[in-house]
Amino acid sequence: MWDLGFPVRLKSATLHRNIKSQVQEQSQGLLPRKKARSRTEGTAHTSTLKMTEQGENAGTFGWGLPEQRGLYDPALEKDACGVGFMVQVKGIPSHSIVQFGNTVLCKLSSRGAVGADPRDGDGAGLMCAVPHKFLERVLREQGTMLPEKGSYACGNIFLSPDESVRSHSFAEFEKILSELELKNLAWRQVPVDSSVLGPMSKSKEPLIYQPFIVPNKSMDAATFKKTLYVLRKRAMHAIGLPKSFYICSLNTQTIVYKGQLTPAQVYSYFPDIGHDDFESHFALVHSRFSTNTFPSWDRAQPMRWLAHNGEINTLGGNINWMKAREGILESHVFDDLSSLFPIIEPFGSDSATFDNVLELIIENGVLSLPEAIMMMVPEAWQNNPYMDEKKKAWYQWASCIMEPWDGPALFTFADGRYCGACLDRNGLRPCRYWLTDDDIMICASEVGTLDIDPSKIQKKGRLMPGRILLVDTQEGRVVEDEEIKSNAASRHNFSKTISEKLFTIDQVVERVQSSGSSVFTHETLRQIDRRMHVYGFSVEQLNLLIIPMLSGMEGLGSMGHDGALACVSTEPRVIYEYFRQLFAQVTNPPIDPLREELIMSLQCYVGPGGNLLELQPDLQCAKLSLPSPMLSSIQMHAVHNLHLYDPQWRSCSIDITFPREEGEEGYVKALDRICREGQNSVEEGHRIIVLSDRNTSFQRVPLSTLVACGAVHHHLVDLKQRLKVVLVVETAEAREVHHMCVLLGYGADAICPYLVHDLIEKLHRDNAVPALNMSAEQMIYNYSDACDHGILKVMSKMGISTLQSYKGAQIFEALGLDDTVVKRCFKGTATRIRGSTFYTLARDALAFHEYGFPTLEDQSIEPTNTPDKTAYNLREAGEYHYRIGGESHMNTPGGVVNLQDAVRTKNIESYRAYSREMQEQTNKCALRGMLDIAYEKRDPIPVEEVEDWTSIVKRFVTGAMSYGSISEEAHSALAIAMNRIGTKSNTGEGGEDSETSVRGGDSRRSSTKQVASGRFGVTGYYLTNAEELQIKLAQGAKPGEGGELPGHKVSESIAKTRKSTAGVGLISPPPHHDIYSIEDLKQLIYDLKCSNPRARISVKLVSEVGIGVISAGVAKAKAEHILISGHDGGTGAARWTGIKHAGLPWELGLAETHQTLVLNNLRNK
Repeated sequence: MWDLGFPVRLKSATLHRNIKSQVQEQSQGLLPRKKARSRTEGTAHTSTLKMTEQGENAGTFGWGLPEQRGLYDPALEKDACGVGFMVQVKGIPSHSIVQFGNTVLCKLSSRGAVGADPRDGDGAGLMCAVPHKFLERVLREQGTMLPEKGSYACGNIFLSPDESVRSHSFAEFEKILSELELKNLAWRQVPVDSSVLGPMSKSKEPLIYQPFIVPNKSMDAATFKKTLYVLRKRAMHAIGLPKSFYICSLNTQTIVYKGQLTPAQVYSYFPDIGHDDFESHFALVHSRFSTNTFPSWDRAQPMRWLAHNGEINTLGGNINWMKAREGILESHVFDDLSSLFPIIEPFGSDSATFDNVLELIIENGVLSLPEAIMMMVPEAWQNNPYMDEKKKAWYQWASCIMEPWDGPALFTFADGRYCGACLDRNGLRPCRYWLTDDDIMICASEVGTLDIDPSKIQKKGRLMPGRILLVDTQEGRVVEDEEIKSNAASRHNFSKTISEKLFTIDQVVERVQSSGSSVFTHETLRQIDRRMHVYGFSVEQLNLLIIPMLSGMEGLGSMGHDGALACVSTEPRVIYEYFRQLFAQVTNPPIDPLREELIMSLQCYVGPGGNLLELQPDLQCAKLSLPSPMLSSIQMHAVHNLHLYDPQWRSCSIDITFPREEGEEGYVKALDRICREGQNSVEEGHRIIVLSDRNTSFQRVPLSTLVACGAVHHHLVDLKQRLKVVLVVETAEAREVHHMCVLLGYGADAICPYLVHDLIEKLHRDNAVPALNMSAEQMIYNYSDACDHGILKVMSKMGISTLQSYKGAQIFEALGLDDTVVKRCFKGTATRIRGSTFYTLARDALAFHEYGFPTLEDQSIEPTNTPDKTAYNLREAGEYHYRIGGESHMNTPGGVVNLQDAVRTKNIESYRAYSREMQEQTNKCALRGMLDIAYEKRDPIPVEEVEDWTSIVKRFVTGAMSYGSISEEAHSALAIAMNRIGTKSNTGEGGEDSETSVRGGDSRRSSTKQVASGRFGVTGYYLTNAEELQIKLAQGAKPGEGGELPGHKVSESIAKTRKSTAGVGLISPPPHHDIYSIEDLKQLIYDLKCSNPRARISVKLVSEVGIGVISAGVAKAKAEHILISGHDGGTGAARWTGIKHAGLPWELGLAETHQTLVLNNLRNK
């Protein structure tokens, strides 16, 4: 696991949380991991099936992706692309359309990439109409007569070069054909020119065959079309990728030619396309930029229905919800739906996964192709007051059925009749179109893909966010976005149904209150104090997190968190501390939640899921509308009594506590009981399950709400019952934004943090926050509002716009949880460092419980009468700031004193004491403290061969700290010191004053100039006066977030350096607004290299799971240096949620990046 080019060994010290065996097992380099690992269940590109449907040892992913090794996981591969199409609006086929497709494809080469050998492309392809004229001729030459156009199906199928495997695939395919009463007229091997391939592509090249299928009995066109879909699904399930079997396309209207090719190779590799009688009325092309260099023929695009440029950020949740949805699907079209399951085929990319679901909806026939696209990729409708009410009602109906597939995406699609494109609600992918006077529509992700006489252009434009561009070749016209959506909205009176069936939480509260049902009263002072101990509250959490939120905003903290990771801590921790938030970088951008407020929404419709395959608005819209996932205690009471509003909406409360006397065993037994009761509740027809820890007492210990929620959620997903019920948590444990996000990420529909509400009531009664002159109700409202804003901010880090997409998406990495915990409660979550088992979590729960309810002296905690907000008898845990007897920190007062003495007096003994102190604290706080260099495994070298110190220090560099975040004196001192020893300092993102670069004989010029999202101080002189130009894509201390320098700190000097105005605040946006994909980064690298050919181009990334494949993409984009930043540094200020819970240790990022680059033969680049 820790393969860094030299041997390491695990230190002998015993660690608290069972993490030792994990690191020991993987410290020998690139050893295969055990199979149930990382994202192979339930998220990313391998689907919830993992490999079990095909057999665990059935093969690798796709064609040639290596198995998981060390920290490299093929499930984390990403790609970005160039797409385009050309279509004859009247539907008139011609060979010129096909040839123009080649021109467009070759012009998209900048959006693709190649491996070490320029002949090894990442993938490219063409979708077009079935070329009947050409196929009729070549089949006639083979002695087979084809029926008329549209009455037979054909397509391209990848098959194994191994004859025995291929023969088995043929036999199995023919068997399925016979069972479906279809027959194959002939097999045709597609001629190819393999000489154009590079060595990697050639090594896994499949054989490509075309079947020609007709009904074996009388079938109408609709039945034949449906049966072909069943054939595709059954064949892929029965044979599939592990047998090197992949159906590129198989229908009566379209055909796909694709492979592991460069754009320029497609038409050369497939001689078919070059024949004059190979005609089509449209040509849809795709060029892929992948983060790997491994041959993966099946992942090339177009898919069967679409080509995709972008990334689906919510993929894990979409896959899990689709699996759960299979339990409620019903169709009047398909006799046996179960034969189609799983809908999402194993081993597919995010584009293939989307294509699988789109294919089901289209083949079912209730929605047309553009309507299905509207449902899966809706425009931003929730906060748009100008949207037509009928259209908004349609989107409300669609939202009741399916969550958005969220992420920056441009989809181009075709089915023979329609050809079009759709842009996601953010609009972060470029798409241009042109319509000529000879009825040719050209659409592409680039301008200049085709040379067109301007005089022939009738119309041109940019596809706007959430809009659809559609050509209907059957009617021979371009259909406007407004017409498409107006027609969809007119299919039913959705507005009337929504107003009758959809109800709000406020309506429920009003009905319950009018019924006379008593509202739950707040806890006594004594019980609040005890419960705060039981759930691990501390003085710091009260002062730094909760009290600032009473004003409506999260608390700010100084960046740089040096506390111990939960997985190595010797103190009990709540389980939320093990989860690290993931974030977008390079392959897709984070969102600015303030600038993009219009497109972001927390609104969700919850309730039993509607059938995706029928138009039944009365049933599908019977939902509870929640404007926020945060419930007040009054709203929670209403949820418990929802049957008073509608007798069909019965709720069931499940106790998530266990008897204290059962000890650690009781924890797991309680989890079994909770899952069993959850299953029984669904079977008994309850529509709401409330997981509650209110029964916590001296005798009963609570399970973590997160453990219970994750276990029940995944248990019901596995049973395909999850969409039959709403999952609400009534918790005393959750209190900060990160806790709410993790609960939502693992399936909670709504959250009531009742203990925080009770605490706020107590703070108000005690006047503990006199600066807040407001009622307790207003404080609770502000707290919930702060949670809402915090959730939106965390969502935006991953580029996710809607809570409906974020729920269940599991956008986290578990750091230090054992596989037994992850597989049961957090299935599919990335986890590379094992550690705490259920028994470890049980010990922590019992330890916290002992704080609140001591076994020997249960009267020890008394309520206090003082209004001092720090005097609630809470622990001084020292999680955020160093406290004697508290949590370990890297930097201690003693260490700082020794360092200062060493620097001021040049005292070597003080420096040695400081060094020993830092090493001891590193051992207690960080992953790297667990490892040591295995000197005994290396041969010693003569000391005279060791470099002298003047050579060694040239490899030292400073971190990037901008002038503004630190003072001019500090900034200058760093530059002077680095220049004196001959190495590099970094300007940070605040620029550099060229007029003061030399002072007192010392150069203050920083060799590394940073280019960040704000572009502060970036001028031609700045770029040319550098030895290294560093593109900062994320900051380790707050990845996915921007930065802000308040106006009062923007002095004349800072404004001059940053090329701004004194006194005006400066904001660094979360994304670079010219980098929305890895191809955009490639362009910026090129531009910077042109500005300063002598400079090394560096890219700064932040450690997270998948950083290795991102780094491989960055290397392929021609970066010359990659910097991996960890989670624990930084200057300036940020919200505590980002400081403490985002990003990962640099040790993991560095090891994963090194291993992945080595596997891709890119390490020497």
